[in-house]
Amino acid sequence: MRILRLLTTLILLVVLSLQVISCMPSMGRSFPVKQVRQIEIDKTTRAEIRQMFGDPWRTGLENGKRTWTYGEYSMKITRDLVIRFDDQNVVESYSFSSSVPEDEDL
Repeated sequence: MRILRLLTTLILLVVLSLQVISCMPSMGRSFPVKQVRQIEIDKTTRAEIRQMFGDPWRTGLENGKRTWTYGEYSMKITRDLVIRFDDQNVVESYSFSSSVPEDEDL
């Protein structure tokens, strides 16, 4: 009887754990990573960035400059593209980082 109770408890714990693990949060959304190489500093405009990547996941200011962030964040994948625009809405700088090995060649 004690073994049956222990086995039932163990099965219950496994089932509940699977539900928690499958519900791990993710944030942001995927974006076309291959197009990062098409960004040109002092040339690509904000309109062109929107055309390449769509609407940013997050917007903000860094040192008074407009920034757009495209990101995909989960337990398996982390990708982050932050683009900084000058006063003429042209790319002043950008950074891309990823935990995905295939992105290393970008």
